[in-house]
Amino acid sequence: MEKKDKAMTTGGITESTQEPPVDQISLPRTIHLVPMDRICGFDVRPGFYEINGATAIPGGVNFTVYSHGATLIELLLFHRTEETPFAVIPFPRHYRIGNVYSMIVFKLNIEEFEYAYRVDGPYDPQKGLIFDRTKYLLDPYAKAVTGQSMWGDSSPHEQHYKARVVKDDFDWGTSRQPLLPMEDLIIYELHVRGFTKDASSGVFHPGTFAGLMEKLPYLIELGVNVVELMPIFEFDEMQDYREVDGEKLYNYWGYNTVSFFAPNTSYTASTEYNREGNELKQLIQVFNQHGIEVYLDVVFNHTAEGNENGPFFSFKGFDNNIYYLLTPEGYYYNFSGCGNSLNCNHPIVHQMILNCLRYWVTTYRVNGFRFDLASIMGRNEDGTPMNKPPLLQSLAFDPILGDVKLIAEAWDAVGLYQVGTFPSWNRWAEWNGRYRDDMRRYLKGDEGMSQAAALRIAGSRDIYEVSSRKNASVNFITCHDGFTLYDLFSYNKKHNEKNGWNNTDGAGDNFSWNCGVEGESDDPEVIALRRRMMRNAFALLMCSRGIPMFLAGDEFCNTQFGNNNAYCQDNITSWLDWNRLEENQDMFRFFSYMIRFRKNNRVLRTNISDGACGFPDISFHGVKPWRGQFAEHERYVGVLFAGQEENRRPEVIYIASNAYWEELQVLLPELPESMAWELVADTWEAEGQRKERLDGGTFTIRPRSVMVWKGVKRL
Repeated sequence: MEKKDKAMTTGGITESTQEPPVDQISLPRTIHLVPMDRICGFDVRPGFYEINGATAIPGGVNFTVYSHGATLIELLLFHRTEETPFAVIPFPRHYRIGNVYSMIVFKLNIEEFEYAYRVDGPYDPQKGLIFDRTKYLLDPYAKAVTGQSMWGDSSPHEQHYKARVVKDDFDWGTSRQPLLPMEDLIIYELHVRGFTKDASSGVFHPGTFAGLMEKLPYLIELGVNVVELMPIFEFDEMQDYREVDGEKLYNYWGYNTVSFFAPNTSYTASTEYNREGNELKQLIQVFNQHGIEVYLDVVFNHTAEGNENGPFFSFKGFDNNIYYLLTPEGYYYNFSGCGNSLNCNHPIVHQMILNCLRYWVTTYRVNGFRFDLASIMGRNEDGTPMNKPPLLQSLAFDPILGDVKLIAEAWDAVGLYQVGTFPSWNRWAEWNGRYRDDMRRYLKGDEGMSQAAALRIAGSRDIYEVSSRKNASVNFITCHDGFTLYDLFSYNKKHNEKNGWNNTDGAGDNFSWNCGVEGESDDPEVIALRRRMMRNAFALLMCSRGIPMFLAGDEFCNTQFGNNNAYCQDNITSWLDWNRLEENQDMFRFFSYMIRFRKNNRVLRTNISDGACGFPDISFHGVKPWRGQFAEHERYVGVLFAGQEENRRPEVIYIASNAYWEELQVLLPELPESMAWELVADTWEAEGQRKERLDGGTFTIRPRSVMVWKGVKRL
C-alpha cells in the first residue's frame, strides 16, 4: 500500500515523513532550526559571504571581510566619536568559508554605531606578515570613513579610522547618462575644493560638491562636456602636515587614498551621516542632465599607509603580503614615489579594484576614470612590467564598465614610460605626455620641433596609428601637475620655495618661457606676448586630433605664482582666483569660442572620410603648400584637415602656426573654384577673432601667432 506524504514543519523547515530508499544514507528524522549564537549580548548568525563590507539588511547588519593569513578577526562596535568599543564580537570559526568571514549582527541601528576590525595572525616581517591584534583596522570595503569630515582635522592621527554603514536610498529617477563619443570629449580638470574655496568664487558652499554644482552655468557657457575631478576618494590631507613660514601645508591634492569605496566627506556642504555620497550623486545626476560627464581621478598605485615607517590602519593589517608589492626581504617596492605600491595583479587586489570601479559606476553613475600612474597597475608581483596585465585586461572587457571611459597616465615614478605602448586592447586612452612636451617646445620656438608639432596636431599618428588605436591620445599642455597656462609663459624656472623643500621638489624640465621677464610684469609688450602665447596654445589644442584636456582656470589666466608642484598649498596658490575672470574676459571668450569651433567642425576631431575637395584627410604644409618633412630650422607649421560626411558639405580647415619671431608670407593650398578661404581665428587679436576672405594666394601671419582658415562656399 502506497504511503501518503505528511509534512511537519520545524522552525520554518519542512521535512517529509516518507521513508527514504534503503540505498540512501540515513538522515535524522527530525531537523531542528539551529539557534542564533549570542556573543557580547548580540544575536548573531553566519552572513552573506558574497556581499563585501558592511550592509544594512532587515533586522540587522551584515559584515563580510576577508583575510588569507588571519587566525582571528574581531568586529569592533563604537558609539559615534568614541574611541573605546562598546562591543567586541569575534567571528566564530564556523562563520568562515574559505578565507571569508561573514556575520549578521541583529538589532543594530546603523545611525548609532561605527565599526572597525582587529585581526590576529603570524608575525614574520621578512615574509611580509605583520599581523598585529592591537591595531584597529578600517574595512577595505568601507563606504564611509569617520574622522575626516572636517578638513584639516588632526584627530585621525590621534584616534583610529572607523567606518559607517551607508544606506543607499538616492533616487536616480529616469536619469540618463550622456554617453558621449570619445572623439567629442573636451575634458576640464579641476580640484573640488580649490575650484570654489576662495571667496571670489561667489558660491554659497565654497570648496564642496555643492559649490561646484553652483558653477554649472559657468561650465555650460565655457562649453566643456567633461569635468575630471582630482581625487575624491577618502584621503588624508593631514599626511605630512607641517607649517612653513607660518603657512599650514596639507596633502591637498589627495593622491593618498585611505578608502577606495568612500567619498571624501570633507567635500560635502552638510554632514551626511549614513547617507554619505548623496551630494556627489546629485552633482553627477545634474551634470549628466546637462550633457556633462563626470570622471574621477583614481589612485590605485599606492595607499596612504606608506612604507615601513608609515601608518598601519587597513591593508597592512589584513594581508600586507598580498595588498603590497614587497621585496624578497619584505620591504615595500616604491614605484609610486609615495612609499608603497599596490599589488594590483594579485587576484585579491585585482578583484577589489574591479569591485570598486563597478561600485562607483553602478552606485554613483560615474562616467569615466583617469588612473594615476597607471603603469604600476601593469606590474607583476616582482615589480616587472607584464605583457598582458590581467587587471588592465579585465577592466577593458568588463561588461559593467563597457560604456565607461578609461584613461591611463601611462607612466610611473621610476621611469616606466608607456605612452603609445600601454596595454590597451583598443579600449584605454592615454595622457599623451609627448604632446605636452613637444607642443611646449614648439610654441616657445625651439629649433627642430616643427615636425613633431605637426604630428601631434595630426593626432600623434606616429605613436598610435601603428596599433590602430582610435581616440587613444588625450592631448594636454597643462594639468594639475606643473605650471598653469599663464605661468607657462611667465616663468622660466619653478618657484616652489613655499613648499618647504628649498625648491628641490617639482619638475625642472618644464619647457616654459617667461617672454623676457621672470614673473609678473607691467611691460605692455610682454603682457601682450604672454596672452598671445596662451591663445596660441589653446588654439592648437582645440585644433588637434585626439581628446583635448585643460586645467581649470587656464581660461582666465589663473596663476600659481610659479609653483609647479602645488600639491600642499591649500590657499590662493592652488585655489582659483575668480577675480581674474573679470579681469580676463577676453581670454575666457576666446577659450569658449575655440571650444564651440571644435564642436562645430567634426573634421578636427576625427577622420570622417578619406579626404575632400582634392585634399587627403590630413596634409602638412610649409610657407608653401605640401610638405612631407620639415627642416630643422623651420618654425612654421601648416596642417590641413579635409573630409565630407554623406549628404553634408565638405569640411576643409587649415591651421597655420608661426612659432617664429618674425612675420611670414604664406601661400595657401588651392581650393576648388567654388570655394574660398575664410579666416575664422587669429591669435594676434585680443579675442582671437578677425574676419577675412581670400580666394587664394598668400596671407601674412604675424610673429608667434596662429591663424585658422576654413574652406567656405564662394560668394
